[in-house]
Amino acid sequence: MMNLSLEKRQLCDIQGRLFQLALKNGYDCPMFIESFMNSKAALALDDTYDRLQWAGEEYILEELNEEVGGLKKAGEIYSAEVMYWTGYTYRYWHYYTGEGSKEIYKMAEAHTMNECWLGFHTLDVEMAIDDLKEIYMLKILV
Repeated sequence: MMNLSLEKRQLCDIQGRLFQLALKNGYDCPMFIESFMNSKAALALDDTYDRLQWAGEEYILEELNEEVGGLKKAGEIYSAEVMYWTGYTYRYWHYYTGEGSKEIYKMAEAHTMNECWLGFHTLDVEMAIDDLKEIYMLKILV
């Protein structure tokens, strides 16, 4: 398992809390996840250093809402556990593989993360990422 620095682990936690905050604010979960993973905000978090990384989840959510011209309320709802795990795992995935948020989302979109949570959330995060990448590879081979 990678030995992530405290700062990187904190960013994983911030992104997990950001995803939970989106749920708490009543946003459509899959649409929020897709919007975020393809946003300038996610790109800023992917960067080596960007001020947005330390702005906190409330500010990041405001930035995203402004960027996309308003996040959709209501719609499909995931559990708080799924949302936190998804946000945390996506950020960890970036550190683990060096892949960007847009690339990661193409391999494991919101519905995949929701479906896989039950079996994967107890795994070591790197094992879960490896399994998600394997599922993606199997899908594109079919």
